[in-house]
Amino acid sequence: MAEMATDGVSKTMLAAQVVELNRFEVQPTLPNHQHPHPTSLSPHDLLLKVKVASLCHTDSIVSSGVFSTKLPCTASHEGCGEIIALGSSVTDFKHGDRVMAGLPLHRCGHCVDCLGPEEFWHYCPNLTGHMGVTTDRAFAECMVVDARESSKIPDKVSYETAAPMACAGITIWGGLVRAGLKAGETVALIGAEGGLGHLGCQFARAMGLQIVGIDARDEGLEVARNSGAHVVIDARRGKEKTIEKVKKVTNGNGVDSAITLSDAPDAAAFACAVTKMDGTMIQIAQPTDVSVPFAELIFRDIRIHGSLIAPRYEAQRMLEFVAEHNITVKTNPFYGLEEIPKLVELAHGGKMAGKGVIVVDEDETKKEKARRDGR
Repeated sequence: MAEMATDGVSKTMLAAQVVELNRFEVQPTLPNHQHPHPTSLSPHDLLLKVKVASLCHTDSIVSSGVFSTKLPCTASHEGCGEIIALGSSVTDFKHGDRVMAGLPLHRCGHCVDCLGPEEFWHYCPNLTGHMGVTTDRAFAECMVVDARESSKIPDKVSYETAAPMACAGITIWGGLVRAGLKAGETVALIGAEGGLGHLGCQFARAMGLQIVGIDARDEGLEVARNSGAHVVIDARRGKEKTIEKVKKVTNGNGVDSAITLSDAPDAAAFACAVTKMDGTMIQIAQPTDVSVPFAELIFRDIRIHGSLIAPRYEAQRMLEFVAEHNITVKTNPFYGLEEIPKLVELAHGGKMAGKGVIVVDEDETKKEKARRDGR
């Protein structure tokens, strides 16, 4: 890879890394433990000065060893920033652009997925890796991303809103797209708490869908109510009573599509049970096993569609949709990479509603707020 000019950028930086498996412990690398600065770019790469990065459920999966991530690894695959250097083949971005980073890094371009429709490109089996999962990512002062997978942030969208969209946003957006629903149809979100739930409610409502939010936690039920769900159901009332309530609000049919966001062992079966005959269940949650009784699946002709993220053109469409409909992200901001242990502690406490974010460049976020406020 060619050495790139990065005027004004030092060759070392602060970064926060997962340093040990089986324990979610992200350690800030303070000045006496600095991380090498990414100054070498491939032709399609962008070097971003990170503005905001957020914590994702996937970070805990990485730290548990599920993806066999080589450690240490700089955490967070939800990041955004400003371009400070470009690879030699980048033509659709320029220095200074505001960018939401894409997750895949360096697809091969010649496998069956890369040669197929764009919606499958991110499934390339020959990727260098997924950022923050198998390669370094956004809990750092700078990060390298693939321009072919990244998106421009509209002026109306703040960095603090854009960062969670890089995974949470595009994940639930992809699930809603794959559900293929039309305005007026119904969608159930199984596990309505957290980043995906509160964004899913807002997206779905702006799309004209009728939303049923189902959760088994007080926090999740409150998030669903506050985020636009038309009907909110407490799953603790039991499966049969929940199904009865769903049918009552859907003319006896069940929802047109259910999206499973909960890792609970019975969540997928629960989602299929509230879905109408010949409906679709979108599986986004990643439990060890996805289990559905055969009668629920076969006798009711339920289709199950797994969904990861979505292609770049959908990511750009999502960001424009966020700007047009004033989609907001409930955030729990912490200022500076050194604050990551406090963010992790809050997340593990089980009481964090919305997304935990690290504001890496506090001055820039203050300037953004001033511009939005007209000051």
